Amino acid sequence: MTRVDFYILEGGSTTVCPQFACRLVEKAFAQGHQVYINTASAAQLRQLDDLLWSFRDGSFLPHAIYDQAMSDKPPILLGHATEPQECHDVLINLSQEVPPFFSRFNRMAELVDSDDSQRAAARERFRFYKDRGYTLKTHTLQA
Repeated sequence: MTRVDFYILEGGSTTVCPQFACRLVEKAFAQGHQVYINTASAAQLRQLDDLLWSFRDGSFLPHAIYDQAMSDKPPILLGHATEPQECHDVLINLSQEVPPFFSRFNRMAELVDSDDSQRAAARERFRFYKDRGYTLKTHTLQA
């Protein structure tokens, strides 16, 4: 069953989630995990694609925007409103909604910034997972 971790990012702006997502991806990649990042919009997808190349000097995170037709997929994939067929390890959700395909992943990270509407949506997602018996952990971090 999927383990769901909520990362509550205190004291930051709406840009804190993409920055934290990069740090989380970097850690997962270093541990040998395959990661799929589910973005909230096409614009956020492009922003995160750019940010993964430049968020920290000296960092290299091999990634690509998910395309089912890709024959050689890197260990880090990004998508918006797209269900990845080959990914099952780590899912990072930046969307306000529960991804319909989340349950085939081993772990999922829900990132929540300090915006009130994001917090309300995150509480709804938390209830969704809890009502279905998923293992939940909450981490409150300073941005």
